[in-house]
Amino acid sequence: MKTRSSYSILNSIAITLFTSNCKGVVKMPRNELIDLARKATLIRKHIIEETFCAASGHPGGSLSCTDILTALYFREMRVNPANPSWKDRDRFVLSKGHCAPALYATLAEKGFFPAEDLTGFRSIDSYLEGHPNMTYVPGVDMSTGSLGQGISAAVGMAMAGKMDEKDYRVYAILGDGELEEGQVWEALMCAAHYKLDNLMAFLDHNGLQIDGKITDVMSPEPVADKFRAFGWKVILIDGHDYGQILGAIAEAKSGSGQPVMAVCSTVKGKGVSFMEHQAGWHGTAPNKEQRDQAHAELDAFLKAMEDEDNG
Repeated sequence: MKTRSSYSILNSIAITLFTSNCKGVVKMPRNELIDLARKATLIRKHIIEETFCAASGHPGGSLSCTDILTALYFREMRVNPANPSWKDRDRFVLSKGHCAPALYATLAEKGFFPAEDLTGFRSIDSYLEGHPNMTYVPGVDMSTGSLGQGISAAVGMAMAGKMDEKDYRVYAILGDGELEEGQVWEALMCAAHYKLDNLMAFLDHNGLQIDGKITDVMSPEPVADKFRAFGWKVILIDGHDYGQILGAIAEAKSGSGQPVMAVCSTVKGKGVSFMEHQAGWHGTAPNKEQRDQAHAELDAFLKAMEDEDNG
Protein backbone atom coordinates (compact mmCIF):
# COMPACT_ATOMS: atom_id res chain seq x y z
CA MET A 1 0.00 0.00 0.00
CA LYS A 2 1.43 3.34 -1.03
CA THR A 3 1.45 6.08 1.58
CA ARG A 4 2.36 9.73 1.65
CA SER A 5 4.65 11.08 4.35
CA SER A 6 3.01 11.65 7.72
CA TYR A 7 3.58 15.39 7.43
CA SER A 8 1.90 15.66 4.05
CA ILE A 9 -1.00 13.46 5.13
CA LEU A 10 -1.49 15.44 8.33
CA ASN A 11 -1.49 18.76 6.55
CA SER A 12 -3.69 17.80 3.61
CA ILE A 13 -7.18 19.31 3.76
CA ALA A 14 -9.85 17.10 2.27
CA ILE A 15 -12.44 19.89 2.40
CA THR A 16 -12.03 23.58 3.07
CA LEU A 17 -15.16 25.30 4.32
CA PHE A 18 -13.51 28.31 5.93
CA THR A 19 -10.48 30.53 5.88
CA SER A 20 -8.92 30.31 9.32
CA ASN A 21 -9.02 33.47 11.41
CA CYS A 22 -6.94 31.90 14.19
CA LYS A 23 -4.45 34.59 15.17
CA GLY A 24 -1.64 32.40 16.47
CA VAL A 25 -1.18 29.02 14.83
CA VAL A 26 1.03 26.99 17.17
CA LYS A 27 4.25 25.86 15.52
CA MET A 28 5.41 22.52 16.84
CA PRO A 29 8.62 20.57 16.29
CA ARG A 30 8.17 17.74 13.81
CA ASN A 31 8.54 15.06 16.50
CA GLU A 32 5.74 16.59 18.58
CA LEU A 33 3.49 16.84 15.55
CA ILE A 34 4.17 13.20 14.70
CA ASP A 35 3.49 12.16 18.30
CA LEU A 36 0.04 13.78 18.21
CA ALA A 37 -0.74 12.26 14.82
CA ARG A 38 0.36 8.84 16.06
CA LYS A 39 -1.83 9.14 19.14
CA ALA A 40 -4.82 10.20 17.03
CA THR A 41 -4.28 7.22 14.72
CA LEU A 42 -4.28 4.81 17.67
CA ILE A 43 -7.50 6.42 18.87
CA ARG A 44 -9.01 5.94 15.40
CA LYS A 45 -8.01 2.26 15.46
CA HIS A 46 -9.77 1.90 18.81
CA ILE A 47 -12.91 3.56 17.40
CA ILE A 48 -13.03 1.06 14.56
CA GLU A 49 -12.50 -1.84 16.95
CA GLU A 50 -15.10 -0.62 19.46
CA THR A 51 -17.84 -0.28 16.88
CA PHE A 52 -16.86 -3.54 15.15
CA CYS A 53 -16.98 -5.51 18.40
CA ALA A 54 -20.31 -3.96 19.38
CA ALA A 55 -21.74 -4.31 15.85
CA SER A 56 -23.22 -0.87 16.53
CA GLY A 57 -22.20 2.67 17.34
CA HIS A 58 -21.23 5.87 15.57
CA PRO A 59 -17.84 5.75 13.85
CA GLY A 60 -18.23 8.67 11.39
CA GLY A 61 -18.57 11.51 13.87
CA SER A 62 -16.17 9.84 16.29
CA LEU A 63 -13.45 9.90 13.64
CA SER A 64 -14.16 13.53 12.73
CA CYS A 65 -13.61 14.83 16.28
CA THR A 66 -10.57 12.67 17.09
CA ASP A 67 -7.95 15.33 16.37
CA ILE A 68 -9.70 17.86 18.59
CA LEU A 69 -9.77 15.36 21.46
CA THR A 70 -6.14 14.46 20.86
CA ALA A 71 -5.03 18.09 21.05
CA LEU A 72 -7.06 18.66 24.22
CA TYR A 73 -6.05 15.59 26.19
CA PHE A 74 -2.45 15.17 25.06
CA ARG A 75 -1.33 18.77 24.79
CA GLU A 76 -3.65 21.10 26.65
CA MET A 77 -6.02 19.91 29.37
CA ARG A 78 -5.03 19.74 33.02
CA VAL A 79 -6.22 16.28 34.06
CA ASN A 80 -4.91 13.46 36.23
CA PRO A 81 -5.82 9.87 35.26
CA ALA A 82 -4.79 8.71 38.74
CA ASN A 83 -7.30 11.13 40.26
CA PRO A 84 -10.20 11.57 37.80
CA SER A 85 -12.23 13.61 40.31
CA TRP A 86 -9.45 16.09 41.06
CA LYS A 87 -11.30 19.30 41.92
CA ASP A 88 -8.92 21.59 40.05
CA ARG A 89 -8.91 19.61 36.79
CA ASP A 90 -10.08 21.07 33.51
CA ARG A 91 -13.51 19.78 32.51
CA PHE A 92 -14.61 18.27 29.21
CA VAL A 93 -18.14 17.58 27.96
CA LEU A 94 -18.88 15.58 24.83
CA SER A 95 -22.17 17.22 23.95
CA LYS A 96 -22.58 14.94 20.92
CA GLY A 97 -22.63 11.95 23.25
CA HIS A 98 -23.26 9.35 20.55
CA CYS A 99 -19.58 9.76 19.63
CA ALA A 100 -18.57 8.06 22.88
CA PRO A 101 -16.17 5.69 21.03
CA ALA A 102 -13.84 8.65 20.43
CA LEU A 103 -13.99 9.83 24.04
CA TYR A 104 -13.52 6.34 25.47
CA ALA A 105 -10.55 5.67 23.18
CA THR A 106 -8.97 8.99 24.17
CA LEU A 107 -9.45 8.34 27.89
CA ALA A 108 -7.99 4.85 27.54
CA GLU A 109 -4.93 6.14 25.68
CA LYS A 110 -4.53 8.79 28.38
CA GLY A 111 -4.52 6.08 31.06
CA PHE A 112 -7.89 6.53 32.76
CA PHE A 113 -8.73 2.84 32.26
CA PRO A 114 -7.23 -0.17 30.40
CA ALA A 115 -7.42 -0.01 26.61
CA GLU A 116 -8.40 -3.69 26.48
CA ASP A 117 -11.72 -2.74 28.06
CA LEU A 118 -12.69 -0.88 24.89
CA THR A 119 -13.67 -4.09 23.11
CA GLY A 120 -16.54 -4.43 25.60
CA PHE A 121 -18.14 -1.25 24.27
CA ARG A 122 -21.95 -1.47 24.40
CA SER A 123 -21.94 -5.02 25.78
CA ILE A 124 -24.29 -5.79 28.67
CA ASP A 125 -21.47 -6.62 31.08
CA SER A 126 -19.30 -3.58 30.27
CA TYR A 127 -19.20 -0.19 31.97
CA LEU A 128 -18.65 1.45 28.57
CA GLU A 129 -22.20 2.22 27.57
CA GLY A 130 -23.28 3.56 24.18
CA HIS A 131 -23.22 7.11 25.57
CA PRO A 132 -20.82 8.50 28.19
CA ASN A 133 -21.85 7.79 31.78
CA MET A 134 -20.05 9.76 34.49
CA THR A 135 -21.16 7.29 37.16
CA TYR A 136 -19.18 4.38 35.77
CA VAL A 137 -16.47 5.67 33.43
CA PRO A 138 -13.34 7.30 34.93
CA GLY A 139 -12.61 10.62 33.28
CA VAL A 140 -16.13 11.33 32.04
CA ASP A 141 -17.21 14.66 33.54
CA MET A 142 -20.83 14.61 32.35
CA SER A 143 -23.27 11.96 31.15
CA THR A 144 -24.46 12.94 27.68
CA GLY A 145 -26.54 11.61 24.85
CA SER A 146 -29.63 13.77 24.63
CA LEU A 147 -28.40 16.38 22.16
CA GLY A 148 -28.27 19.95 23.40
CA GLN A 149 -27.90 19.04 27.05
CA GLY A 150 -24.13 18.63 27.04
CA ILE A 151 -23.33 22.23 26.13
CA SER A 152 -25.86 23.32 28.76
CA ALA A 153 -23.97 21.32 31.39
CA ALA A 154 -20.67 22.81 30.21
CA VAL A 155 -22.11 26.30 30.67
CA GLY A 156 -23.11 25.37 34.22
CA MET A 157 -19.62 24.05 34.97
CA ALA A 158 -18.04 27.24 33.68
CA MET A 159 -20.44 29.37 35.71
CA ALA A 160 -19.62 27.34 38.83
CA GLY A 161 -15.92 27.88 38.20
CA LYS A 162 -16.44 31.63 38.04
CA MET A 163 -18.54 31.64 41.21
CA ASP A 164 -15.98 29.53 43.09
CA GLU A 165 -13.08 31.62 41.74
CA LYS A 166 -11.41 28.53 40.31
CA ASP A 167 -8.96 28.65 37.43
CA TYR A 168 -10.02 25.45 35.69
CA ARG A 169 -11.28 25.68 32.14
CA VAL A 170 -14.26 23.95 30.53
CA TYR A 171 -14.22 22.49 27.03
CA ALA A 172 -17.04 20.96 24.99
CA ILE A 173 -17.56 19.46 21.54
CA LEU A 174 -20.86 19.87 19.71
CA GLY A 175 -22.05 18.30 16.49
CA ASP A 176 -23.31 20.53 13.70
CA GLY A 177 -26.54 18.52 13.44
CA GLU A 178 -26.95 19.13 17.17
CA LEU A 179 -27.49 22.82 16.42
CA GLU A 180 -31.07 21.90 15.48
CA GLU A 181 -31.79 21.61 19.20
CA GLY A 182 -33.16 24.86 20.62
CA GLN A 183 -31.58 24.16 23.99
CA VAL A 184 -28.17 24.73 22.41
CA TRP A 185 -29.02 28.34 21.67
CA GLU A 186 -30.44 28.97 25.13
CA ALA A 187 -27.16 27.71 26.59
CA LEU A 188 -25.08 29.86 24.25
CA MET A 189 -27.11 32.94 25.17
CA CYS A 190 -26.58 32.22 28.87
CA ALA A 191 -22.82 31.77 28.48
CA ALA A 192 -22.46 35.10 26.69
CA HIS A 193 -24.67 36.93 29.19
CA TYR A 194 -22.49 35.79 32.10
CA LYS A 195 -19.23 36.45 30.19
CA LEU A 196 -17.95 32.90 30.64
CA ASP A 197 -14.52 33.30 29.10
CA ASN A 198 -13.40 30.14 30.90
CA LEU A 199 -15.55 28.16 28.44
CA MET A 200 -14.49 27.02 24.98
CA ALA A 201 -16.62 24.94 22.64
CA PHE A 202 -15.66 23.22 19.41
CA LEU A 203 -18.20 22.75 16.65
CA ASP A 204 -17.41 19.53 14.77
CA HIS A 205 -18.59 20.95 11.45
CA ASN A 206 -18.40 17.93 9.13
CA GLY A 207 -21.58 18.91 7.32
CA LEU A 208 -23.33 15.55 7.69
CA GLN A 209 -25.84 14.03 10.08
CA ILE A 210 -27.73 10.75 10.15
CA ASP A 211 -30.20 11.80 7.44
CA GLY A 212 -27.68 13.44 5.11
CA LYS A 213 -26.31 16.94 4.63
CA ILE A 214 -27.14 19.33 7.45
CA THR A 215 -28.02 21.97 4.88
CA ASP A 216 -30.70 19.67 3.46
CA VAL A 217 -32.11 18.45 6.78
CA MET A 218 -32.32 21.76 8.68
CA SER A 219 -29.64 24.25 7.69
CA PRO A 220 -27.92 26.08 10.56
CA GLU A 221 -25.93 28.29 8.19
CA PRO A 222 -24.35 30.75 8.52
CA VAL A 223 -23.20 29.22 11.80
CA ALA A 224 -20.36 31.65 12.50
CA ASP A 225 -22.65 34.66 12.14
CA LYS A 226 -25.21 33.06 14.44
CA PHE A 227 -22.63 32.36 17.17
CA ARG A 228 -21.39 35.95 16.96
CA ALA A 229 -24.94 37.23 17.19
CA PHE A 230 -25.35 35.21 20.39
CA GLY A 231 -22.32 36.95 21.91
CA TRP A 232 -19.58 34.37 21.35
CA LYS A 233 -16.11 35.00 20.02
CA VAL A 234 -15.76 32.83 16.91
CA ILE A 235 -12.55 31.29 15.56
CA LEU A 236 -12.62 29.41 12.25
CA ILE A 237 -10.14 26.55 11.96
CA ASP A 238 -9.33 23.28 10.25
CA GLY A 239 -10.33 20.71 12.87
CA HIS A 240 -7.62 18.30 11.72
CA ASP A 241 -4.73 20.78 11.98
CA TYR A 242 -3.12 20.62 15.41
CA GLY A 243 -1.42 23.98 15.01
CA GLN A 244 -4.75 25.67 14.35
CA ILE A 245 -6.56 23.78 17.12
CA LEU A 246 -3.92 24.67 19.70
CA GLY A 247 -3.67 28.21 18.40
CA ALA A 248 -7.42 28.65 18.88
CA ILE A 249 -7.14 27.30 22.43
CA ALA A 250 -4.34 29.73 23.22
CA GLU A 251 -6.40 32.59 21.83
CA ALA A 252 -9.41 31.51 23.91
CA LYS A 253 -7.29 31.52 27.08
CA SER A 254 -6.41 35.18 26.58
CA GLY A 255 -9.62 36.08 28.44
CA SER A 256 -11.64 38.37 26.21
CA GLY A 257 -14.72 38.40 28.43
CA GLN A 258 -16.54 36.14 25.95
CA PRO A 259 -16.98 32.39 25.63
CA VAL A 260 -15.21 31.08 22.53
CA MET A 261 -16.56 28.87 19.75
CA ALA A 262 -14.04 27.21 17.44
CA VAL A 263 -15.91 26.35 14.26
CA CYS A 264 -13.92 23.37 13.03
CA SER A 265 -13.97 22.29 9.40
CA THR A 266 -13.81 18.50 9.66
CA VAL A 267 -14.33 15.36 7.59
CA LYS A 268 -16.84 12.77 8.73
CA GLY A 269 -15.06 9.43 8.87
CA LYS A 270 -11.62 11.11 8.81
CA GLY A 271 -8.73 8.70 8.37
CA VAL A 272 -10.63 5.79 6.80
CA SER A 273 -10.95 6.24 3.04
CA PHE A 274 -14.31 4.54 2.49
CA MET A 275 -15.91 6.29 5.47
CA GLU A 276 -14.86 9.85 4.62
CA HIS A 277 -17.67 12.24 3.56
CA GLN A 278 -20.27 9.46 3.87
CA ALA A 279 -23.40 10.15 5.94
CA GLY A 280 -24.11 6.42 5.96
CA TRP A 281 -21.28 5.90 8.45
CA HIS A 282 -22.95 8.16 11.00
CA GLY A 283 -24.39 5.20 12.90
CA THR A 284 -23.24 2.08 11.04
CA ALA A 285 -20.65 -0.33 12.40
CA PRO A 286 -18.04 -1.91 10.09
CA ASN A 287 -18.18 -5.59 9.29
CA LYS A 288 -15.02 -7.72 9.47
CA GLU A 289 -13.86 -6.94 5.95
CA GLN A 290 -14.40 -3.22 6.47
CA ARG A 291 -12.75 -3.32 9.87
CA ASP A 292 -9.71 -5.08 8.42
CA GLN A 293 -9.44 -2.53 5.61
CA ALA A 294 -9.72 0.36 8.04
CA HIS A 295 -7.02 -1.10 10.27
CA ALA A 296 -4.77 -1.69 7.25
CA GLU A 297 -5.09 1.96 6.21
CA LEU A 298 -4.45 3.25 9.71
CA ASP A 299 -1.52 0.85 10.20
CA ALA A 300 -0.03 2.13 6.93
CA PHE A 301 -0.29 5.66 8.31
CA LEU A 302 1.45 4.57 11.52
CA LYS A 303 4.22 2.97 9.44
CA ALA A 304 4.61 6.16 7.39
CA MET A 305 4.98 8.19 10.58
CA GLU A 306 7.52 5.71 11.95
CA ASP A 307 9.54 5.96 8.73
CA GLU A 308 9.44 9.75 8.80
CA ASP A 309 10.33 9.86 12.48
CA ASN A 310 13.34 7.65 11.80
CA GLY A 311 14.25 9.42 8.58
